[in-house]
Amino acid sequence: QLQIVESGGGLAQPGGSLRLSCAASGFTFSSSTMSWARQAPGKGLEWVSTIYSDSMSYYADSMKGRFTISRDNTKNTVYLQINSLKPEDTAVYYCGTNRNMKYRGQGTQVTVSS
Repeated sequence: QLQIVESGGGLAQPGGSLRLSCAASGFTFSSSTMSWARQAPGKGLEWVSTIYSDSMSYYADSMKGRFTISRDNTKNTVYLQINSLKPEDTAVYYCGTNRNMKYRGQGTQVTVSS
């Protein structure tokens, strides 16, 4: 069955970096559009980025410059690199299918604090 598992979150200091991973199985990953979204405490789900099967990527305007999405089809994995972390990046980060996150994982917690 379809499975999506995020990892790589944790506690990081402001200014630091994290690379989140999303391992997928149970569907044809290489031809699938994948996305990252996040949910900060007390807020709704916020789209972060989408990568298409040809590796064309798109970002929310507020995410451009510090976030980089990538994929490795040999590992059925999509990544999200976050640089220059800010406290406001604190959220649960989800990986999911398509732009609408129709199927998504359980999320990985990112906490940015000194």
